[in-house]
Amino acid sequence: MSHAFGLTIESLVAVLLVVTIVYCTLLNRRLKRLKADEQSMRAMIGELITATEIAERAIGSLKLTVRECDEGLGAQLQSGAALSAKLSKQVASGEEVVNRLAQIALAARPSRAEAMDEDAEAELDEIETPAPVVSRARSANAKALLAAAQAFSERQRVSGLAA
Repeated sequence: MSHAFGLTIESLVAVLLVVTIVYCTLLNRRLKRLKADEQSMRAMIGELITATEIAERAIGSLKLTVRECDEGLGAQLQSGAALSAKLSKQVASGEEVVNRLAQIALAARPSRAEAMDEDAEAELDEIETPAPVVSRARSANAKALLAAAQAFSERQRVSGLAA
């Protein structure tokens, strides 16, 4: 029995050694795969770092571009506001000039009308027209002149042109 017992123990040790060898082989394969995955992970991490650096540079460039655009637009807005204020002043001045011209035209027109009316009165005296007809002609001339000046002033305001 001692000989069979020794043979059984040595057989058991041999089987355990075979199982250990098979397990070590499997473990070796897994370690190789893990190292291969480690290399691909390192390559992937390197690419990720490179992409991050490129993105950071692009963001910096975009920030610079935005800053330049903001400065340019700010300057253009200020220039536009100044131009708008200047145009508003010029339109107001133009309206004042048109109003003055209308007043001057109205003030000057009756004196011309009177001169023309005196000639017309002389002619009318020859025809012997009654006085109310002459005064109606004078008021019609003044009203027509007033209407023309107002129309001109309104047209200038609407079109935005100032003299």
